[in-house]
Amino acid sequence: MKLENLPPGAPTIKTTSKKRWRAPVIALTAVAICAAGGWYAMKPQPKPAAPATAQAPGGKGEPKIEVYELSQRDVAAIGSGELRVNLPLSGSLIPLSQATIKSKVSGVVTGATVQEGMSVSAGQVLARLDQADQRARVAQQQATLDEANARLEMAIKNNANSQALLKQSYISQNSHDSTANAVALARASVKSAQAQLELARNALHDTVIVAPMSGVISKRHVQAGEKVSPDMPVFSIVDLRELTLEAQVPASDIPRVKVGQDVSFKVDGYGGRAFSGKVARINPTAEAGSRSMLVYISVANPDAALRGGMFAKGSVTTTRSAPAPLLPMAALRKENNADVVYAVVDGKVVSRTPRGFAVLRVTGTPRAL
Repeated sequence: MKLENLPPGAPTIKTTSKKRWRAPVIALTAVAICAAGGWYAMKPQPKPAAPATAQAPGGKGEPKIEVYELSQRDVAAIGSGELRVNLPLSGSLIPLSQATIKSKVSGVVTGATVQEGMSVSAGQVLARLDQADQRARVAQQQATLDEANARLEMAIKNNANSQALLKQSYISQNSHDSTANAVALARASVKSAQAQLELARNALHDTVIVAPMSGVISKRHVQAGEKVSPDMPVFSIVDLRELTLEAQVPASDIPRVKVGQDVSFKVDGYGGRAFSGKVARINPTAEAGSRSMLVYISVANPDAALRGGMFAKGSVTTTRSAPAPLLPMAALRKENNADVVYAVVDGKVVSRTPRGFAVLRVTGTPRAL
């Protein structure tokens, strides 16, 4: 038997060792494949893109319709109104009619029943004075008048007798003229006595102090038992049915103010209640210190809510436009370099040109300035 040697340096392969490592490798490979498959199954898959067209019920493809839902804040109702240019002003309220009642005669107050804040009517009795002295003066003047009438009757009789004697030439013309002059003097005395009696009666009438107009008592100056003298204040009365708002306006803004313009103002304490008036007069001269001019605004006050001395703050409407539909400023949009607005017509949004609309720089519900 002939033996042949292998070439030197050739590796020797052992079959027994190859079978030992092949089984673990195959097992590890299988585990890795299973793990990869599980990870892929658990990984979130991206959603497919929506198709550009939606299928109609009939099966034919149509363009997709965009649907928008609008809230109440996205839609504004179109209202009609006018635009105004207002000039701010402020001032104090003063009663148009007010008076301080003074005593015309002297006397002691015997009765004064009205108090501050009470409403009175024209001719109502406010106070009474002691009438004893005035009644005595009336009686005195009445006696003087009676005496003057008696002298007049005597002068008339003497004149008649002198005229008869003059016709018979028993007396001279000068004597007759003297008796005629006595009649004229007696008549003058009667007239004087009548005037004095009338003054005494007026003084007696003035002991009853009455209200010269309807209004509210604002001040009571005397009490019962006090003595008053002529021209002494007794009561102060104001008429609140019409007030005057005296507002200061800068001289530079006076050309914009005209008689008859509308004025709107508010007063502290009345919440959101707004009062109105009209410009009645404009003072022709400016104040020395503030260089402003007084504007007098007539304010009707039928419910007597406003009182004299209250501070008011508001504005006068100097310019007013014709009534027109109103749009909020936020409703304007630009399309092809033109202003448009979007309107809801039959459930669809369409664009329209805002012709004939007045645009307000406000948000929310449109309103007139």
